[in-house]
Amino acid sequence: MAKSSSRRTDRAGSAFPRREGTVFSGILIGLIVGAVLAVGVALWVTGNNPFKSSAPDATVPPKPQTATPDSPETAPSFDFYKMLPSDATSEAPPSPQPAAVKTHYYLQAGAFQNPADADNLKAQLALLGIETMIQTRDLGGDLGVFHRVRVGPFREMDEINRTRALLTQNNIPATLVKEVPPPQEMP
Repeated sequence: MAKSSSRRTDRAGSAFPRREGTVFSGILIGLIVGAVLAVGVALWVTGNNPFKSSAPDATVPPKPQTATPDSPETAPSFDFYKMLPSDATSEAPPSPQPAAVKTHYYLQAGAFQNPADADNLKAQLALLGIETMIQTRDLGGDLGVFHRVRVGPFREMDEINRTRALLTQNNIPATLVKEVPPPQEMP
């Protein structure tokens, strides 16, 4: 078959003529259009109009000048003693009254030198549904370290009496211990 002579071909045999620089000019045109669009969007978002005249508006009257440019502005003067609520000399504020110290009451079910004995009593009380804690204290000297099994803290005597009755029913002697927490210093 014979080729149609109406088509133009270049040296490479392509049906479309090849132009030099079309890729470069496309990128350059894309950058310019993108920059113009970016500036336009930025101006639209911020509300600035660079083409608006900077001449003062004729409808707004100019503000009168109150001070001459040669005289410096005077600073306001304050008389702090007149600004106080009273003319009496200031005294130190009264110190707050110490809050009522809340006393904690515990039932001590036992004190042991052997920590295993304290754990056994704690387990026995846990089976009765009584929550306990073990406090370890060094009494110093010949006495050494003791492990106290305590129930509490209690705030009301009704709770103490109910718990003590439960302990007595299970042949566990308990001693009422009153503990006053040390006062804390105020900053």
